[in-house]
Amino acid sequence: MCGISGFSWGDAGLIEKMNKSLGHRGPDDQGTYVDDRFSLGHKRLSIIDLSAAGRQPMSNEDDSIWIVFNGEVYNFRELRKDLEASGHSFRSNSDTEVIIHAYEEWGCNCVERFNGMWGFALYDREKGLIFLSRDRFGVKPIYYYFNDNKIIFSSEINAILQHEITRAPNDRILYEYLALDLVDHSRETFFKGIYSLMPGESLIYELVDRSMELKRWYKLEERIEALPTSRNDNLSGIVRDLFMDCVRYRLISDVPVGSCLSGGIDSSSIVCTMRRLARDGKIKTFSLVFPGKPIDESAYIDEVVSNTNVESYRTTLTLENVMADLEDLVRSQGEPFGSLSIYGQYKIMQLAHQKGMKVLLDGQGGDELFAGYTKYSGYYLRECLRSLRLSEFIRHLDAGFLSFLAIGMLGRTAPTRRLLVYLQKRKTSFLQNFYNGDLDTLLFEWGSDLNRHLQKEITKYSIPHLLRYEDRNSMRWSIESRVPFMDYRLVELAASLPSYEKINEGETKHILRKAMEGLVPKRILQRRDKVGFATPDELWFREPKFVELMSSILDSKEFRSRPYWKHAAVKRLFEDHLLGKRDNSRQIWRIINAELWLRMFID
Repeated sequence: MCGISGFSWGDAGLIEKMNKSLGHRGPDDQGTYVDDRFSLGHKRLSIIDLSAAGRQPMSNEDDSIWIVFNGEVYNFRELRKDLEASGHSFRSNSDTEVIIHAYEEWGCNCVERFNGMWGFALYDREKGLIFLSRDRFGVKPIYYYFNDNKIIFSSEINAILQHEITRAPNDRILYEYLALDLVDHSRETFFKGIYSLMPGESLIYELVDRSMELKRWYKLEERIEALPTSRNDNLSGIVRDLFMDCVRYRLISDVPVGSCLSGGIDSSSIVCTMRRLARDGKIKTFSLVFPGKPIDESAYIDEVVSNTNVESYRTTLTLENVMADLEDLVRSQGEPFGSLSIYGQYKIMQLAHQKGMKVLLDGQGGDELFAGYTKYSGYYLRECLRSLRLSEFIRHLDAGFLSFLAIGMLGRTAPTRRLLVYLQKRKTSFLQNFYNGDLDTLLFEWGSDLNRHLQKEITKYSIPHLLRYEDRNSMRWSIESRVPFMDYRLVELAASLPSYEKINEGETKHILRKAMEGLVPKRILQRRDKVGFATPDELWFREPKFVELMSSILDSKEFRSRPYWKHAAVKRLFEDHLLGKRDNSRQIWRIINAELWLRMFID
């Protein structure tokens, strides 16, 4: 796991400057390659092949191809055997070198053979091109800036900002964040002119004519259309076997591998599977707890720990922690984020770093694959009703009635959509009219069935920003985070399952619960609540010290002068929250976060 960067001209000093800004992503080693046409930089976190042979930038035998790589290709050993059979020879035991030879053998289509997470840049000197690629679901990032026919790229935006480029906020993205709580749903970033390579996408930059071409090489929607609906008497066994293989792949490492453990089904499944696959090995787990508070999950964590005999490390949060780390959290993320709940993950990664860990597994994606949130019940109920599956509808109705009323009854009729737009505009009355985009087109497709909605969660509305938070929080503390649920084989299998295998008679994650029977403790599998990395934002935002901090921001000259919000309306939102009239913490946080980001990165 690493930080990569580069640009389409030679400048040794500038690439070193970009490297330095990525130091937290790779504290173990660094390297650069510079010629008269291109500059490449790499900061290394050594995970596989810790020797000097694994250093980057790495080249092929005749130095005609160079690569900087961030991520892991888990099936590199199988690919290496195929490549050796075709006559390729290797100088290291790294997956990085496998990418080079895979490109030599199969060209840019080589990525279709990879199972892993990655963002890499490959420089082909003979063909005069740079090949950037990002994994199927965007677990690892690549950002780029293209202007005056020059390209700059990096794992993080801050490295791109080391160049003398104009810093300006992207009003469209800022509006969609403030109004609709949307982030990482678009190629555009919060910085005008800086873009994100999309999940499952490649970029080809031609050095001769200075042209750029984007290619979407993986589309989940097309894969789903090509897959038959999975109906099998042993579906739970198939899910279990594949999940265990996904975890097995993510245990490939030359350093110890630990795991996050919340006590929920997803992280518990990972930890229990790790123990099954490594019966005698030491496994360290890292958890967030809130002793004495309703959101505390210590009892469930204890259940897993006692059943697996892992080493358990735990941390908690205080308001003092938040205030001390707030600036670093905002800076580490690089762009605004939805709520302070991600701070819990930040602290987990900090704890793992303090305990000497470099690799952690995490349960990100399980809820979106197997419908883990109760809000998904509405989509399932509406699907049953529209397709006249009335017996299913009735069996599930009690458990999902409120979600059904909130989501399932909403169709695509014009009056309904107008009502949604009206309600949304009321919720965003604190905004200035700084962006005249079509609010209607930004709303979710409320009328979709469960599987189509989950597909949108994976590709646009949920997983992209959760993976961004995960990458920045983990890499801030030089931790490689691996997410078994986002193995493309498991994603495609889950997408092919009928809805009733995900939600059944009020039970979310139905098929996953069945698949984990006998492996995960019954107490965990029988859980019906959902907590995750929760933080008590609503209460924090009423604490005197935090109120004082936020008031100083809201009353500042800088805040009052922004063209994005109406100061008086924002103050009313804040006062209503303090008086307990309503929970406005998410809206208040988005405004505060936007202001802090503007000060930190734009001003």
